Amino acid sequence: MIDHEKIKEAVKLLLEGIGEDVEREGLRETPERIARMYDEIYGGMDADPGEPLSRVFTVDHHEMVLEKDIVFYSTCEHHLLPFYGKAHVAYIPDGKVVGLSKLARTVEIFARRPQLQEQMTGQIADALMQYLAPRGAMVMLEAEHMCMTMRGIKKPGSKTVTIATRGVFAQQEALQNRFFQMLG
Repeated sequence: MIDHEKIKEAVKLLLEGIGEDVEREGLRETPERIARMYDEIYGGMDADPGEPLSRVFTVDHHEMVLEKDIVFYSTCEHHLLPFYGKAHVAYIPDGKVVGLSKLARTVEIFARRPQLQEQMTGQIADALMQYLAPRGAMVMLEAEHMCMTMRGIKKPGSKTVTIATRGVFAQQEALQNRFFQMLG
């Protein structure tokens, strides 16, 4: 659970640490606003990815299902700065499919945590394998990291791409190629 009092105190200390007056009109309510905001942007901390992926339908379908261009926003755990982009999630059903919105909800659960993109990519693929038991899963994330664009090297527009393959996707290059063709 998110502790609003600790967050408010930490924000006050941070503002004082950079030389700000926490009683200034524009900053007086900032600690409370940030504490409420954290409920939303870190709402995946206690969320169970098994919940959205548990609502399945029995089908006789064994071809790739791809949900592409799922927009996500996350926070880099190294600098606590945002990274954002698109997720592309595919799986090969083995008698069960899940509603398409559930794939986007699964991405959201993992995005709403302090995170590494590389880790998030694998977590989504692993959740699909664990809860859907498909023949395989493949996840690709493309994201721009504010820690690279607004500080440090300052290279806006650069994107980081990560891929995770599981099951038949890890074993069959042809399936991976089909995934990439479908993204085109």
